[in-house]
Amino acid sequence: MVLIFTKFLHEFGSYLTFLKNMFTKPENSKMYWKEFMHQCMEIANGALFIVIIISFFLGAVMTIQTAYQLVSPLIPATTISMIVRNTLMLELSPTVICIVLAGVIGSKMASELGNMSVSEQIDALEIMGLNPRNYLVLPKLLACLLIIPMLIVISCVVGIWGGRVAGDMMGIIPGNIYDLGLRSSLEMFDVVFMILKAISFAFVIGSVSCFFGYRVKGGSFEIGRASTTSVVVICIMILILDYVISAMLL
Repeated sequence: MVLIFTKFLHEFGSYLTFLKNMFTKPENSKMYWKEFMHQCMEIANGALFIVIIISFFLGAVMTIQTAYQLVSPLIPATTISMIVRNTLMLELSPTVICIVLAGVIGSKMASELGNMSVSEQIDALEIMGLNPRNYLVLPKLLACLLIIPMLIVISCVVGIWGGRVAGDMMGIIPGNIYDLGLRSSLEMFDVVFMILKAISFAFVIGSVSCFFGYRVKGGSFEIGRASTTSVVVICIMILILDYVISAMLL
């Protein structure tokens, strides 16, 4: 137990040092901006489709299961859409989608940096006088912080729409009643809470995946192991952060 705790402290210290060395002033702003935009496009193109598909069916299933449990005639039908909206905003969209993105985005970033480390491209950047942590990692992290919250907002909207479509098609709740419930008791804090979660999880996805990928030494086997480890660690950290943020703010 002591050895595990000691190893955890060592890895956490290495992670903080990695972050410290990453946040330095860029040598060439145009070059960094180009890389930042490239990473934004990579993340959006690689994750948008899967986010839309998962979110639509999450909302549809939530509507069906909520209607199945609310069998009392004393409960208004608008409660179904209210529960679907709040569940998607507070939990399903930020947490579930970010866990999915850990596999889609995090593994890709870890593999990309791992391949560069194995092929000594990172060493070449150091010889050229560049800070590889700053040039390779910072644009990826900033792209995650920008694009992932956008994907979470899209996920929430698509999920709510999926719930409306499923409720209307199956005769569970008419569309106008569903829309009425969506507008009832909407708190702006819920939107802020969702965005805060999304930003926190995006930072974890970008920084942890790059941390494990940057440290790869060896061959293709180590690249795969680093990619898998990064996804596992990201998922655990997302769940821990989810609990901490919810306990502090709700």
